[in-house]
Amino acid sequence: MPSNKAEQLHDSEITTAEVLAEVARRRSARRLMEEPPSRWSVLAARFISWFAHHWLFFFNGFFLLYVGFPILAPVLMHLRIEIPARMIYTIYRPLCHQLPQRSFFLFGPQCTYRLEELTTWLGPDAGVGPVAQAFVGNEEVGFKMALCQRDISIYGTILLSGLVYGLVRRRWTISALPWWAYFLFGVLPMLLDGGAQFLSYLLPFFWPGGRIQPYETTPLMRVITGGLFGLATTWLSYPLVQETVDELDAQRARRRT
Repeated sequence: MPSNKAEQLHDSEITTAEVLAEVARRRSARRLMEEPPSRWSVLAARFISWFAHHWLFFFNGFFLLYVGFPILAPVLMHLRIEIPARMIYTIYRPLCHQLPQRSFFLFGPQCTYRLEELTTWLGPDAGVGPVAQAFVGNEEVGFKMALCQRDISIYGTILLSGLVYGLVRRRWTISALPWWAYFLFGVLPMLLDGGAQFLSYLLPFFWPGGRIQPYETTPLMRVITGGLFGLATTWLSYPLVQETVDELDAQRARRRT
């Protein structure tokens, strides 16, 4: 008998504690509903809602500027507005190697040059070498862009595919690219092309006696592999972002009802 009374008393204590917790929770919820939201919370909610419905505009604008300034730099150099042009080269230098033999040139007889061609045109004392990223060009050969050929192709493709996605997403539901396809068609071609080039420059340091000529891939291969990576990146990420936005809209609609 004593044990049964103790158990009943324990059960009643637990029940009382649960009831008190539920009452406190409901009071807290009622208090939050009655209190007006702060100004900052309202502004934050509005900004999140705006960004969720205009994220593609923001992304396309970002990549337009990101790929536009490197193209603007040789234009400014050609117009002899050198200070802002060199500022662009300096800002983008930590983001890209800017090697002249792997960059596009504007306002010159050719849009691409091999390292041997630049040395022939400018002479051995022009400061052009395998790692001469500081050389931006001149009136004789033109002026290079502030991003290399592969990066121009990557971010230019992301911009173009983002614009196309904005036109077609209202008509068709585009599924995200599978991860295996992203790696196979987007990452692997660039990894093989750029990796072989990187290793060819790295091997002589580990094999000084070997006669290994550095391998330079072609501008066409850089553009193709960079474009595939940019397209695959957009195809993978943009539908996932749109799916997340649609889920948030659905949750907001359920809360209203």
